[in-house]
Amino acid sequence: MYNIKQNRELNTLEIENSNHQLYAKIYLDKGACLQELTLNGHAIIKDLSPLSYTNTYASSILFPFANRIKNGKYIFNNKTYQFEINEPNNNNALHGLVFNKTFEFIDKKVTNDAASITLAYNETNKCNAFPFTYNIQLEYTFSKENFSLKVTVKNTDEKAFPFTLGWHPYFQSSNLFESSIKFNSSKKIVLDERCITTGITDTNTSQEIKIAGQQFDDCWILDSDEVVFKTPKYNLTFNATGDNNFLQIYTPPKENTIAIEPTTGVSDSFNNKIGLQVLKASDSYNITWHLKIN
Repeated sequence: MYNIKQNRELNTLEIENSNHQLYAKIYLDKGACLQELTLNGHAIIKDLSPLSYTNTYASSILFPFANRIKNGKYIFNNKTYQFEINEPNNNNALHGLVFNKTFEFIDKKVTNDAASITLAYNETNKCNAFPFTYNIQLEYTFSKENFSLKVTVKNTDEKAFPFTLGWHPYFQSSNLFESSIKFNSSKKIVLDERCITTGITDTNTSQEIKIAGQQFDDCWILDSDEVVFKTPKYNLTFNATGDNNFLQIYTPPKENTIAIEPTTGVSDSFNNKIGLQVLKASDSYNITWHLKIN
């Protein structure tokens, strides 16, 4: 049986099953980010302390843009907009606007085999950088060996707006040196020293990428939606819906930890248009990211 507990003081949600093979913890005040996840008894997402959430954006939802915008500046419909610079060392805007918002607990469903929760954030204040209103709904679904996150964005404004979307989870391995990642890609994003996209180059990922001490902050255009993270103790398979699928991999200064980030666009997409979409007034967009452990 699955159980959902809400801590109103900390504004967190905890989901677990009776045999402790599944556990999850979500912080509603931190953009409804998933800070802990255990599937089939394996802790695959853990608290990153002493690294702080403000520096890692761990498991945050990335909207209205994933990754970075160069100098925080973009042009849309012949108007220039300026985001706040929250990566001052590189003079970039980073990871969108909702990673620190408070989401509301809307609904839950619990059965013997699974549990799901629905959370929502409604933006009614138009900021100068992104003068549009929108609603974001997250549906987290958990079972012993499976996890999914469905994100639905609705444009509640009278005007269309540009967007990309992403998720920023960090995964644990008992030995990252002996772990690997396998996916299908023939194109890799070229990044400059500020992690800003400067082009696209050919690549070949027919062989799995062995971590083996490498440091990553790289992005690929996926030819299929499947990504497999292999560790000494478990394998994790990622799948995604949607037509625009990109993969960002980043190794933080935390032992045996790696960020494997599915996104619908790349850095500076508001300017280079790679993966950029436009959501019309009253329209909705959704994407679902699936994880399965085996």
